[in-house]
Amino acid sequence: MKRKLLGAFIIWALALSLASMVAAETQGKLDLKVGDQLYVCNCGEACPCQAIAGHAGKCPCGHDEMVKATVTRIDGSIAYFKAEAWEKERPFKMVGKYACACPAECKCNAISQTPGKCPCGTKMKKAS
Repeated sequence: MKRKLLGAFIIWALALSLASMVAAETQGKLDLKVGDQLYVCNCGEACPCQAIAGHAGKCPCGHDEMVKATVTRIDGSIAYFKAEAWEKERPFKMVGKYACACPAECKCNAISQTPGKCPCGTKMKKAS
């Protein structure tokens, strides 16, 4: 009986550690497809934050409000977005150096290349 309990505990511990490793690996990465509509930094192509989020709010860089845009194409780890007011599409990295640190119930799913605050106001944390 003790052997079965020990075996079950070991399996549970391995499963838990594997799940946490998978979560850490995907933090800061977005899985996007053509046609997805998200909010992106509207500061311009020269802005280093390249923020992408699931809802509207202020950019992590603090400059402008994010704008709703549509993924027009994907090339490797770069997603190209087009917003209504933009003349041409803009590239954004799908792997962020920073990610929103809000609780699970928050659906920001925000990433950025620079530190700052999420569109929801929570401070972003360094992605693993």
